[in-house]
Amino acid sequence: MPASLMAYFPAWTHEWLDSAFLAAQVLTIVVVAWMLQRGLKRILYRVSAMYDLPRHLVLPTVAIARWVIIITAALLVLGRLGVSATVLWTAFTGFAAVAAVAFFAAWSVLSNIFCAILIFTARPFRVGDHVEILDTAEKPGAKGEVVDIGLLYVTLRDATPENHGALLQIPNALIFQRVVRRWKDRRS
Repeated sequence: MPASLMAYFPAWTHEWLDSAFLAAQVLTIVVVAWMLQRGLKRILYRVSAMYDLPRHLVLPTVAIARWVIIITAALLVLGRLGVSATVLWTAFTGFAAVAAVAFFAAWSVLSNIFCAILIFTARPFRVGDHVEILDTAEKPGAKGEVVDIGLLYVTLRDATPENHGALLQIPNALIFQRVVRRWKDRRS
């Protein structure tokens, strides 16, 4: 509590008032973080409903936003409790370095997840469409009905006569590296 306010209280209450003021600051940080997390969650769900985004795309976004808010609030609380900013910064940069290494180690998975987000938003095709993924414009490729669009793969029900009905899983990143032929009238 500021020294100018402490002058109005008896000396025996100063230590107690410092603790109460610190508890009020920590409580304020926690309440603001909770309200921010709830508000951001509502906004993301409203935006997803407005733009007709799939639920399995919105849930990870809400989770990431929640964790960013929780970590930020925890760092603010630790700072108010007297943990050195240098210690916090050292821990953060160490974590960031490990996360960067993990990011590059998992690049292909992350690439497929990013391409899934692009497929969900750009919608080059939808579940139920018949598509053909071509190596080049002249060569035939994987052909079939889109039965699922996941975070890592697009699943096609094979339309070739020799493999009719078999399921093909094509990595999402491959979709953006190939020519895609699409039939809107759902005929292959």
